[in-house]
Amino acid sequence: MPSFSWRFWSGLVLVMLPLAQAAEGETLLLGTWTDFWLFRFLLNVLGYATIAVPGFLLIKYLKRINYLETGRGICFPLVKSCVFGNEAKSGLLEEVPAPSRNEATESSSARQAFKLLFCAAGLQVSYLTWGVLQERVMTRTYGATSTEEGERFKDSQFLVFMNRILALTVAGIYCSLIKQPRHGAPMYKYSFASLSNILSSWCQYEALKYISFPTQVLAKASKVIPVMLMGKLVSHKSYEYWEYFTAVLISVGVSMFLLSSNANKHPSTVTTFSGVIILGGYIIFDSFTSNWQDNLFKYKMSSVQMMFGVNLFSCLFTVGSLLEQGAFFDSLAFMSRHSEFTFHAVLLSVCSACGQLFIFYTIGQFGAAVFTIIMTLRQAIAILLSCFLYGHAVTMVGGLGVAVVFLALFLRVYARSRMKKRSKKAVQSSSPVLKV
Repeated sequence: MPSFSWRFWSGLVLVMLPLAQAAEGETLLLGTWTDFWLFRFLLNVLGYATIAVPGFLLIKYLKRINYLETGRGICFPLVKSCVFGNEAKSGLLEEVPAPSRNEATESSSARQAFKLLFCAAGLQVSYLTWGVLQERVMTRTYGATSTEEGERFKDSQFLVFMNRILALTVAGIYCSLIKQPRHGAPMYKYSFASLSNILSSWCQYEALKYISFPTQVLAKASKVIPVMLMGKLVSHKSYEYWEYFTAVLISVGVSMFLLSSNANKHPSTVTTFSGVIILGGYIIFDSFTSNWQDNLFKYKMSSVQMMFGVNLFSCLFTVGSLLEQGAFFDSLAFMSRHSEFTFHAVLLSVCSACGQLFIFYTIGQFGAAVFTIIMTLRQAIAILLSCFLYGHAVTMVGGLGVAVVFLALFLRVYARSRMKKRSKKAVQSSSPVLKV
């Protein structure tokens, strides 16, 4: 890293650090200013830029010289796939798991019930374990004894890399074993969703240093409004009145929960200014990711191909940034010192990868409405489990806020299912009837 850039970012953080501390009236949870979340965030972004900017300039150059028409040689198929793609967009979204939904309606009720229980159990176990481990890794120490305090793992980016490398492996094996649609999207387009995805994941891990896990779960539920705003901006979508109503209801519930937290309670339950800012970053980045992926699905691809493409760039960005900062080998040294952390990090990645596969299978078998209900229940159970395991206190007002949030989520699912039934009936009634 150039010395000028290092001095610039260091000076910027040194100026902003006292302002952030004064605004939130808190002491940094970490040891030195180089561990401050804003410094780490800017350093990560700078690392990603050293990979993304040269790639962007190379793509612009290849398009300017019309490489698709003039290019030759061994690298031509690879460059064509990465920069230009193999075919034009399709107006229809072709998902591989879709046919299985028809098979599901033809199978017996007992078999359907078993599949539903399997999906629900798989999603609950994967993401509940993932949530508990996430809080354990980011908020507790390793190697503590009666004479030593132990040490915390601080590099959230390494955990993002661990999750992505395993997800990439799983998606690659799945794509090689199961026939997929002919891929047509230019590979570089996955990099946009990848960047926003790794930044949202980093914010998700980093926020746990400043807020409680229940607060984070509710913040995820409240991302409905940013997702809708991003949908209007990126995809030019329109929404029904009930979607706006439930979104406002969710925000009210989250506000009730956050305002019920104060500094007199257990330190792990207090929501800090830094935590709110990081959560805001998570919501913004995650909202962009889902909408950009929605646009990418206009190309003929399966969900697992999407999973492979996004995770491929995520691994490239994170490992490049970690190596530039020298944090990759520091994290490996931490793993060698603490075998318990190694087990937690690997299990965290396994749960994340398995959870993604369960998501695709559940949506393919039962549709998005059933999946949303299962994941909403998962969020409620995750809050209760976190409060039980880690001693988070929830007041009466905070509990009422949680209830309002999940009531709004179930209202969204119910309203969406009613709208789909009405549209199906309208299509059936308007279709011509063949008389014999």
